[in-house]
Amino acid sequence: MLAAMVTRKRLRSMLTALGLYVMAALLIGYFGVNAFSGNRGLKAKQDIDQQMAALSAELGRLKLERVQWQRRVALLKGDNLDADMLDERARALLDYADPHELVLMLEPQPRPVATAPPNRP
Repeated sequence: MLAAMVTRKRLRSMLTALGLYVMAALLIGYFGVNAFSGNRGLKAKQDIDQQMAALSAELGRLKLERVQWQRRVALLKGDNLDADMLDERARALLDYADPHELVLMLEPQPRPVATAPPNRP
């Protein structure tokens, strides 16, 4: 009977230690998975970096387009009025062309649309 009690105590202490190790491993695993794939994890940081690179490229393109538009607007101002630019804008707005002119209509280039990544829960 004494041997059975010693065996039960030893078995209980081994199972308790094993249970603690399993719980510690599960806790470490939980935090490890969240560190990689959580809302603020490594994967989320990579997604934000990719989105930031795409938005920076779009910002550069838009700044260049803004400079071009500012140059065109400056040509239409009173002191720097460019007759050719004024004529071009008037014809475009009024849909007017001289019968003796050859008009070549070009389709505008489509702008790429930036899409946001889907929201994560």
